[in-house]
Amino acid sequence: MLLKRLVTFSMLLTFLVVGLGAYTRLADAGLGCPDWPGCYGHWDVPKNQEEILQANQAFPERPVETDKAWLEMIHRYFASTLGLCIMLIVFFSWREKQHNPKIPFKLPCALLGLVIFQGLLGMWTVTLGLYPPVVMAHLLGGFTSLSLLWVLRLRLKTFQSAQPVQAKRPPTPQQKTLVNFALATLVVLVAQIALGGWTSSNYAAIICTEFPLCHEGWSQHLDLKEAFQIHKPAGNLFEFGLHLSPEAKITIHVMHRIGAILATAALITLSLLVFRHGQSRRSRTIASGLLIILALQITLGVSNIVFSLPLSVAVAHNLVAALLLLAVITLLVNLYGEQSWKKPSTNLTH
Repeated sequence: MLLKRLVTFSMLLTFLVVGLGAYTRLADAGLGCPDWPGCYGHWDVPKNQEEILQANQAFPERPVETDKAWLEMIHRYFASTLGLCIMLIVFFSWREKQHNPKIPFKLPCALLGLVIFQGLLGMWTVTLGLYPPVVMAHLLGGFTSLSLLWVLRLRLKTFQSAQPVQAKRPPTPQQKTLVNFALATLVVLVAQIALGGWTSSNYAAIICTEFPLCHEGWSQHLDLKEAFQIHKPAGNLFEFGLHLSPEAKITIHVMHRIGAILATAALITLSLLVFRHGQSRRSRTIASGLLIILALQITLGVSNIVFSLPLSVAVAHNLVAALLLLAVITLLVNLYGEQSWKKPSTNLTH
């Protein structure tokens, strides 16, 4: 099915865009182009000396840094391509729905609306000078786009061929517990990803260099009010986190580590519950994969601290977080599907 292939391609492209966005942000290239949608008034990066001179005159507070500008523009090119792909998904979904009413259409439309909003967030990221709530929302928007594309692909896989009629039976208490706990774990994981985005956008990733939470005496330097205060945008004040005190950054970092502990506990508990009460081998396989991804994510998180946030490790930390999110969603969908059963055949064989 062409639609399914397009959704798969868009999902992979979204994963790449999320990675490019993380790389751009972590390489301090979020303002590599100080204007939007172009770059110093061009649709690409100023190249020759004359163009660079004109750009520097137009933006004296932000001289051209070619490497950072190219990072920003490559991210925009891929993000724009993704937007076109989502438009095609909406078109082909509408066309396929004429022949198969079960083909999802509302979900592709929601995806299109989200991608348009993502474009606005990208613009505000630049025009508001890396305003942390916008940067975090932009990150969450990328993760949400990836998740919705994955859900759409799962639904298309279900509708690709004629499915046997299924009936619903009341879920058992064990099934209810699994589904509800999976939902709760998803909420905890999303909150932790948001905390990670807040930590990164406020430049608090390396403020603590020791384990398990921070350096000695950290508890005497907490300031929850400032750490999670929504500051008003004012020029480029938010670059490098100059708007926050060290105490606020310590608080943000510690909250992210505590969130990591809670998310790890929730993910491990969910996997153990699936191993014990899961109704299908597929659910147990997904839970096993979830634990492997979690172990990788913990290793990357520790490496970020030990090696002072290497760029490649920090980007991988973002991407593996996305994989964790997809794994939990897949497990949740599968657990919900276990509450369905096929109608038994009325033909009896003697």
